[in-house]
Amino acid sequence: MALIKAFKGLRYGENAGALKELCCPPYDIISESERQELLKKNPHNIIRLELPTSYKDGEEAQGTAAYEEAGRVIKQWVDTGILADDKEENIYVYEFSFEHEGKISAVKGFVALVKLEEFSKGIVLPHEETLSKAKTDRFNLMTATGCNFSQIYSLFSDKENKVLAVCEKATTGKPASEFTDGDNVTHRLWKISDSSVIAQIAELMSAKQVFIADGHHRYETALNYCKSVGDKANQPDNTVEFVPMMLVSMENPGLTVFPTHRIVRDLSTYDYQSVITKSGEYFDITEGLGKDAALSGLSDVYDKGKSGFVLYEKSGYTLMVLKDKGVMKAILPDAHESLRNLDVSILHSLVLERVFGIDKENMAAQKNLTYMKLAEDAIQAVDNGQANCCFLLNSTRVSEIRDVSLAGGKMPQKSTYFYPKLTTGLVMNRIFKG
Repeated sequence: MALIKAFKGLRYGENAGALKELCCPPYDIISESERQELLKKNPHNIIRLELPTSYKDGEEAQGTAAYEEAGRVIKQWVDTGILADDKEENIYVYEFSFEHEGKISAVKGFVALVKLEEFSKGIVLPHEETLSKAKTDRFNLMTATGCNFSQIYSLFSDKENKVLAVCEKATTGKPASEFTDGDNVTHRLWKISDSSVIAQIAELMSAKQVFIADGHHRYETALNYCKSVGDKANQPDNTVEFVPMMLVSMENPGLTVFPTHRIVRDLSTYDYQSVITKSGEYFDITEGLGKDAALSGLSDVYDKGKSGFVLYEKSGYTLMVLKDKGVMKAILPDAHESLRNLDVSILHSLVLERVFGIDKENMAAQKNLTYMKLAEDAIQAVDNGQANCCFLLNSTRVSEIRDVSLAGGKMPQKSTYFYPKLTTGLVMNRIFKG
């Protein structure tokens, strides 16, 4: 099903500096102070293109100028050899290794171009809703630069490990690129240029569906961009009908998914007791817990295959465990069981909407809701008075992502956080190389 092909990746030249000073995390998790710090270390850091100067100011005119600046800079960097296209078409094997819960884990996959397909075809499958503002931003940047600066993180089923076996056999030597970032994650990249090996990988992938793990906005943007270019798509050597993906077997034991916690803020009225009373219709509630007991209880909920979360506000921690998953069938009658049973669906439908009165439009606009990766940050937001309360969640399982995608469902925004994030700047794709 999935059509993949090799490409001439755009990579940093030797005169650009050290890779650890040139690559960066995804743009949407970088603060303005972090952006400035990256540029201080090396003015050629890819953040200059991914999150161009003055973009954070938020004004439309300044945003337009920032996109234009990114377009000017990428041309200058290509002209001066800061960035250069590889001379051969490659599939790039990408591995990142990291420490998690006291042990070293690694994820290895490969980067290739994947043919853009509408979700309705069932070849590339999403699992999350997207936000229009982010797609507009990425479309404007793609239009100005004609480049994909990062890959879409995607999964495929490979229970017999055939695809990775081919990749590993072809990459036994020294990697073409390697560095360790500030979070102590080591990134390695190998190149496969042998056409017979590339053909073998493409053949194995041709029978597979691809599940987007991280990068829904960029995929939908690439689809929209492809439709927008018109006659320009007829230029030779363009890749407008494809998008670069990092493809990883969903059976990979190193795959790590963090939860994304929710903080509730800026409510006109907030009454803890009222929340607990209303929630008691659906949940078994244990109040007055300390932090350790609450998080231990949340972990136990996960291990038993139940659904629940922890509510934290200044008076303490409260464990909420769903009494009966059957209630969700009445709440979301048209949704597939796999989507109804997700912790995030239960939290959003039964608590945020019904108890707090925060509707889907409000959630999408993040008016009274903010998403946070770290539980400590969510807790601190409450302690600092920046939030009325927060909800701490368990991780979404990879199998749940697969099941929701296959059923044609979409999880609420920010339902998953794959860790580590792919680094940006290791290998890129110029859509039009003229």
